[in-house]
Amino acid sequence: MHTYKKLLFTFSTGLILFSCSSNPHKAQKIETEIDKKDQVTGDTSVGINKDGNMIVQKKVAMNEELRRIQYEVYELEDHVYGNRKYGSLGLYGVLRDCKMQSSDPKYGGDGKLKWTEPIDRVTDKEEDFKVGIDEKAKLVGVSEEFLKDRIERFRGYKQVLMKRQDEYEEKVQICKAELKAKKSNSAIPTEEVK
Repeated sequence: MHTYKKLLFTFSTGLILFSCSSNPHKAQKIETEIDKKDQVTGDTSVGINKDGNMIVQKKVAMNEELRRIQYEVYELEDHVYGNRKYGSLGLYGVLRDCKMQSSDPKYGGDGKLKWTEPIDRVTDKEEDFKVGIDEKAKLVGVSEEFLKDRIERFRGYKQVLMKRQDEYEEKVQICKAELKAKKSNSAIPTEEVK
């Protein structure tokens, strides 16, 4: 029975150590030194790693990577849905305007906008702030999220928005073609479709 307890203790200890070392949110040491290193671009190098393998290594500062992906997502979302602050329509607004023109009675429409798609911004999500006093006795609000989770969330946003961009670009082209046909069939001289 003594061997059984010893085996169980060893297994339990190993399991605890494994679960601690597999936490994806803990910073781990990464070997980034390479020999015979030549720069390809600012963050990409070629060289030989400690095992003697020829490698291409891209090394980024995580604050820059997070900033880059957030910027790409916000820019893509503005391209798809527009930005009220700067007065841009986005593909969604261009499609809405095209459908409004198509519904005009002078082009054979009934004057009623047939719109079924609500704006569905993927990044509109309120952050939960802990409100309190910080180390310097200042009143602050703080939100925290695991870095890896935030990067994965924004990569997901990017995939969704790229798909929506493709869908709206196609819908805009279809609407413009239909509007152009309606205008050419009407007695009124055609004006340029924006």
